[in-house]
Amino acid sequence: MPTRTRRRPAFPALIRSILEESRSLGIRAGPDHRFTSIWFVVVDNRLFIRPWNDKPGGWHRALLRDGRGTMTLAGREIPVRARQSRGKGIFDAVDDAYAERYPTKGSQKWVRGFATARRRATTTELLPARAS
Repeated sequence: MPTRTRRRPAFPALIRSILEESRSLGIRAGPDHRFTSIWFVVVDNRLFIRPWNDKPGGWHRALLRDGRGTMTLAGREIPVRARQSRGKGIFDAVDDAYAERYPTKGSQKWVRGFATARRRATTTELLPARAS
């Protein structure tokens, strides 16, 4: 019997191309939070985020708790699902992607901050929301 490989849902090509050109996106967890502008990275065609401040009442924890949210990109609102990421390999790849994507001298403080253990532990993958 053939082995089935589970395909990870991917964003449409148009969204992926907009991501390539964008430096940040807006994220909102549920209807009660406002959109917050955040940095993001793409690793192997997968979209990852890390919060700078991971407060109990903040957008990141609400997004993980609800599992769904909305991102804004180039004026579009795009429903997303959130999945907590785990593992040194993905954490390292996301660290490297932040360093590559945000290379300016002014960005280095933030890039180093995103590579700390507590922020690495907040690595979250955003996926397209499934149609209901």
